[in-house]
Amino acid sequence: MENEERAAEERTAPDGTPAEAVAGAVAAAAGGPVAEASDEAAGEAAGEVPGEAVRARRRRRLVVGSLVGCLVLGGGVLVCLPGEGPAERGAPAAAPGARAGSAVRAGVAAALSDLAALVEERERAVRERPQDARSWAVLGTAYLEQGRRTAEVAVLYPKAERALRDSLKARPRGNADALCGLAALANARRDFPAALRWGEAARKAAPKRWTTYPQLIDAYTGMGDYKAALRALDALTALHSGPAVRGRAAGVYWDRGRREDAQAALADAAAGAVSPAEQAAWLERAGQLAWERGEREDALRHFQEAVRLDPDQRAAQAGQGRALAALGRTTEALSAYRVALERQPLPQYALELGELYESLGRARAARVQYDRLRTLVRQESAGGVDGQLTLGRFEADHGDPASAVRRLRAEWRRQPGVAVADALGWALHRAGNDEEALRFASIATDRVHGGAVYSAPYLHHLAVIERGSGKDGPARRHLQEALRINPYFSPLFGPAARAALAGLGEEPPPAELPG
Repeated sequence: MENEERAAEERTAPDGTPAEAVAGAVAAAAGGPVAEASDEAAGEAAGEVPGEAVRARRRRRLVVGSLVGCLVLGGGVLVCLPGEGPAERGAPAAAPGARAGSAVRAGVAAALSDLAALVEERERAVRERPQDARSWAVLGTAYLEQGRRTAEVAVLYPKAERALRDSLKARPRGNADALCGLAALANARRDFPAALRWGEAARKAAPKRWTTYPQLIDAYTGMGDYKAALRALDALTALHSGPAVRGRAAGVYWDRGRREDAQAALADAAAGAVSPAEQAAWLERAGQLAWERGEREDALRHFQEAVRLDPDQRAAQAGQGRALAALGRTTEALSAYRVALERQPLPQYALELGELYESLGRARAARVQYDRLRTLVRQESAGGVDGQLTLGRFEADHGDPASAVRRLRAEWRRQPGVAVADALGWALHRAGNDEEALRFASIATDRVHGGAVYSAPYLHHLAVIERGSGKDGPARRHLQEALRINPYFSPLFGPAARAALAGLGEEPPPAELPG
């Protein structure tokens, strides 16, 4: 067996398209003598030491239960602050590269400085051992995480893909590390069909490797297959437990409209985090959830704590901008957005900042951000990122709605997720086609399809489309629901929603029955 594995690692497969590479990997997994990963091997793939991981989890549960001075995540759930949390649980401090390696293999956030150390170590390893398939896979995943954290995707995503493909060349059979890394890269690029192919290949290569299932959940969600995402979550929780799994479960619950379950899962994830960067990432997610519920102060507290734990947590800085704007602290909001954009220039941040400027009557400043958004989308496309959803949303409200419809129709045919349904319905409305728009807006807010019925922006879109279709009663109810969920959902469109509701007036009393 040892000789067979060495021979497999020395074979070189030609580089090809993702579909060709996946086909070869699946065939090898189905027909070759590839041993299924044991539970211990699955733990090793996630950066755990067999036996020690179980004991560490037990120690963490005991410590979390005894700590005080915790941060409330709403609803009475507690999350340990850093003074009593991950950094002081009695375990010896790991080296930066080791910390980052464990994090990226488990699919959780790592500090940027630790990622840099990991990249340096693995670059050195592959120079010395070019056939080291695992080092190539870890290096590719580290590049991917660096790209996510810095938005330097034009450089880092192609580097990640080359490293992951080199891992497949070094070990073309049963290489779940590389296959799972390619699935994660495809998800980051919003290429969900490719993510699904890579993820399924990784699952066939190592069915008990738990870190594959989060990638499948993301891919199924992007494809609009929420039942499959739920099944993948069930498989994940049967294989593993811990912060990464609880955090992933929170995303599925969130998409299904189970907000209290999502809140509890995020609290568990933050309480069990093993590094400040990981804890900050879960707190940022908890802040997003609080924001979507219209809880401005609670959202701001989560975002602020996330930035305190990890100053490179730019999503939390943008979240601060969102919450501060809703609280009327406009100057601080603008500053928070500018910092987030400077350090992690993402199109979504530029769109939010532009709309904040527009809501303040600063049209020229808004146009600067809208131009910046287009530039950022072009830069991301050089790294393979699909920016059609972002551009479609932007063009529908601030550019050419007909162009938005064309982009989003193509996106819907390729990957029909709920976010695309909402964006396409809104673009069709803005282009004057309310009849077709209503069909897509209904999909986006239908519990059966996505459970996004609790999304204030989606319900606002549905209500405006209904009003344009002469359905004043449903429009009134959906506007009321949107503003009840989060009356601050947008500095630009929130006031428009309130004005539309006022224009509809009070609901007429029911007609009296004759006799």
